[in-house]
Amino acid sequence: MDTALTLPLPFAPSTDLARPACPADEAAWARAASGGDKAAFSRLVEKHKQSVHGLCFRLLGNADEARDAAQEAFVRAYSGIGDFDARQPFAAWVLRIARNHCIDLLRRRRPTLALSSEGRGDDGPETGVAPELQDHFAVSGEQRVQEEEAQRDLDRAIAALPPRYREVIALFHIQHRSYAEIAAALGVPMGTVMTWLHRARKELKAQLSEHLS
Repeated sequence: MDTALTLPLPFAPSTDLARPACPADEAAWARAASGGDKAAFSRLVEKHKQSVHGLCFRLLGNADEARDAAQEAFVRAYSGIGDFDARQPFAAWVLRIARNHCIDLLRRRRPTLALSSEGRGDDGPETGVAPELQDHFAVSGEQRVQEEEAQRDLDRAIAALPPRYREVIALFHIQHRSYAEIAAALGVPMGTVMTWLHRARKELKAQLSEHLS
């Protein structure tokens, strides 16, 4: 069986190309937070903390560093909430803050550590990153082991991608963001997002094919 072409990710293309706007409730929370309402900002944190942590983990590859980076991203978001423009989604804005912070952290590392996948314990990363394969039906122990090995292979392949490809894989396939949302978060055209996704998928398939051949 050619498992290299059966990746455990939702690879269906998105057709949502419209420019996104901030949901009304989040815009209201952001306005309240800009006036000093910490409870309103806490609602924004609660809604987006998993996405922010997931992106930080995919970029940094270390659970502790990702948690610290996500917290720092929200601190920066709260400090700059007065500059938030509700014509864009809050998710895209805070993800861009998190991304820029992670990139700064990566630049301080040696180049060989930028693609590291250290810090993954046997129990896996915290909530907000790539989920483990779902066991919808009873499976044999051997099959479960094979599924877990396939997930580990995929995680390693993603960790070996260039940072920009890891970003789009995390945002599109794991967090299910639209092209427009990813473009807003990364500050690039939607065509660039599509190109990066295509190249990232191609590299993943090549890596997995080579590993399984």
